[in-house]
Amino acid sequence: MQRFLSISSKSTSLKNQKQLRLPLVSSVSSATPKGQSCSHYFNQKSPSLGSRLGFDRVFSSGYFPNRVNFREHKRNGNGFLRSKGLVGEIRNYSSETDRESIDYDVVIVGAGPAGLSAAIRFKQLCQEKNADFSVCVVEKGAEVGAHILSGNVFEPRALNELLPQWKDEEVPINVPVSSDKFWFLTKDRAISLPSPFDNKGNYVISLSQLVRWMGVKAEELGVEIYPGFAASEILYDEDNNVVGIGTNDMGVAKDGSRKENFQRGRITLLAEGCRGSLSQKIMKEFKLREKIQAQHQTYALGIKEVWEIDEKKHKPGAVLHTLGWPLDSKTYGGSFLYHMKDRQISIGLVVALNYHNPFLNPYEEFQKLKHHPSIKPLLEGGTVLQYGARTLNEGGFQSVPYPVFPGGAIIGCSAGFLNVPKIKGTHTAMKSGMLAAEATFGVLHEVSNMEAYWDALRSSWVWEELHRARNYRPAFEYGLFPGLALSALEHYVLKGKSPFTFKHGKPDHEATNVAKLHSSIQYPKPDGVLSFDVPTSLHRSNTNHNHDQPAHLRLRDPNIPETVNLPEYAGPESRYCPARVYEYVPNEKNQLKLQINAQNCLHCKACDIKDPKQNIEWTVPEGGGGPGYSVM
Repeated sequence: MQRFLSISSKSTSLKNQKQLRLPLVSSVSSATPKGQSCSHYFNQKSPSLGSRLGFDRVFSSGYFPNRVNFREHKRNGNGFLRSKGLVGEIRNYSSETDRESIDYDVVIVGAGPAGLSAAIRFKQLCQEKNADFSVCVVEKGAEVGAHILSGNVFEPRALNELLPQWKDEEVPINVPVSSDKFWFLTKDRAISLPSPFDNKGNYVISLSQLVRWMGVKAEELGVEIYPGFAASEILYDEDNNVVGIGTNDMGVAKDGSRKENFQRGRITLLAEGCRGSLSQKIMKEFKLREKIQAQHQTYALGIKEVWEIDEKKHKPGAVLHTLGWPLDSKTYGGSFLYHMKDRQISIGLVVALNYHNPFLNPYEEFQKLKHHPSIKPLLEGGTVLQYGARTLNEGGFQSVPYPVFPGGAIIGCSAGFLNVPKIKGTHTAMKSGMLAAEATFGVLHEVSNMEAYWDALRSSWVWEELHRARNYRPAFEYGLFPGLALSALEHYVLKGKSPFTFKHGKPDHEATNVAKLHSSIQYPKPDGVLSFDVPTSLHRSNTNHNHDQPAHLRLRDPNIPETVNLPEYAGPESRYCPARVYEYVPNEKNQLKLQINAQNCLHCKACDIKDPKQNIEWTVPEGGGGPGYSVM
């Protein structure tokens, strides 16, 4: 027998409301420490899945302390979420009929800033209106915050609206910005420029720590959080409405056989983060960009380390941004260096993925940065605590798709609300989640529709902010110095009110030139003190995947790496990946063949974006795999 989590409406008068089902435990016969069958507890009414299974509660980390982890039980059957009571054809759906369900009114995918803000806001509305709706948040990371990486200089505007009393609590937001510098770097010098960033009232934080705290606040309101599951496909009814998602097979070996611990994950769709795999499919299926003539999204890759430095060098709240070296004048990007608490600093390099030179290696450019004479003295004597990488949306206003589709909505970085000149997107992601929650509550409680989210978004400060910032990023299509001039005009003269809107250039993958137009870049060897090789950095990311599972990085055409990428582009996937997932190694005939080390994957999504022929498809691995960030 299969058991499901499901999403349903409690109002029978609502039109087109769905119940989404998710397999929870299949063929559960294992006993609890008290000798009781876990399945016995499914018939008990309780506020959390943990108590339904006979456990005390579900923790955000995805485990039950001193109890049995229900994810370890063997499961059978298909891992799908679907609508209850539908008739007719459901594409990609199981034919099995013996199912038991646990109902939820709202299931949110992704325990990041947007997803948790949506969950919290929805439950607040339930309390305000005395409405009884249930909310479940599912997260592919092993615990809340494990996949969260950001700079982060945090603007608390959305948090002030969501949880106005946050300053009275023990929140990991306690380092206010104390200074704000902006440098232009040459190879040997740092030239101070007027800072265009207004960070007064902002804080230097670890975003992974903040979302952990938000997860606790959500649980206090009655939200149920389930980490460790990854959504892999979308389900449609015969009218092409989204009626659910399928979760990937957990416990399937590389050869397709089911291992002893076979199980299915459970996750649904909404807040997957930048380049969310299901969000991409939905945007394509429902032509959400074309619906409002939105331009393609453009991306950057952010690579970051957290260091512990000498206390005498540490200046809590100090913020530094740079442009220029080590990147060339045709490549958009820059670095950041933020002083956190406890002698910690975060340092990173952001490289726009529309760079032209296929020999450029973002990871190696970051290693060079740390040797700059204005940065090196700060790091000397310090220790690296953690490493990670993640792509970010840079398309801004021009690239936001229509965020509503039949059966749901896209929120946060899945849609792309980053304010590029501010280098901030957490506050806008949170606000989008709050607005979507309000629209969702209206659908369930007041019989409105999800289009209210789109209307509210365009009337909000998020839209105003993105509109004012819309021309900064595309200005750099003309190069570093023209981009600086146009940005200065936008910021200091026009103040975001220019009568024109720049367009983005080519999509990032099309911007890559063939190798013959460039010379190979020789990067210095790491010294093991300031700069490091990839395996050393990867170890610091706490990345882990089960080796015996199907590869989640798939080639649409397995011949393209050797017939196109290697001869024409010199194998760029071996360089743009910050985790050495892709390597060209000689076979028995001494011919170079692409080797995919999927277990190294940081889930940054750069390969899905930058591959010249869009031949690499990033799909979700088993839930709980990937990096394990704690201070990023």
